[in-house]
Amino acid sequence: MTPTRRPALARLDVASPPAQIRVMFDLEQFVADCRAALGDDESHGAIREIVARAVSEPSTVLRALGEPRRAQLQKLHQSRDLTILNVVWAPGMTLLPHDHRMWAVIGIYTGREDNIFWRRLPGSPGGKVEAVSARALCEGDTAPLGHQIIHSVTNPIPRLTGAIHVYGGDFFAVPRSEWDPETLLEQPSDGERIMRRLEEANALYVQR
Repeated sequence: MTPTRRPALARLDVASPPAQIRVMFDLEQFVADCRAALGDDESHGAIREIVARAVSEPSTVLRALGEPRRAQLQKLHQSRDLTILNVVWAPGMTLLPHDHRMWAVIGIYTGREDNIFWRRLPGSPGGKVEAVSARALCEGDTAPLGHQIIHSVTNPIPRLTGAIHVYGGDFFAVPRSEWDPETLLEQPSDGERIMRRLEEANALYVQR
């Protein structure tokens, strides 16, 4: 008796998922993408996605911008409607409570920063503020900040922290406020004073 011949089973070829493509950070393209996003109805959210995509591969940002060597506010792009900074905080450095008066997006590409968020006390003379919440941002994290946000920043780790900051305006042309570290009363922000703090932090960092 001739055995019954079973039909050959179809061979199912399952393709392996494509290898993840690592997107290299290109500063010129990053600026172009942010500028293009300004035309979006939800420009703040669109730019948050652009920054999040960039810092999702922090090593490529490091290669493009260079390993941080000192605390600084490095201008990467400045125009009437957009400012992009490479911000580096020295170990232990704290920036006083301050506002921006424009929306912002922060993306950490190395290190960590701790943010305390503040609000004005209603009816308080002198614009006194109180702390209301906090958030730690680690490498690869992104945070959008609204127009009215008041926050302070500390680098709590023993090495430099680097972040890309994108602002929806000319960061250096808008008058802003900061708050006294002891009284928490409002005072005009002073760009020269901020630069002195950076240099003081650098001096301490070099002495370590």
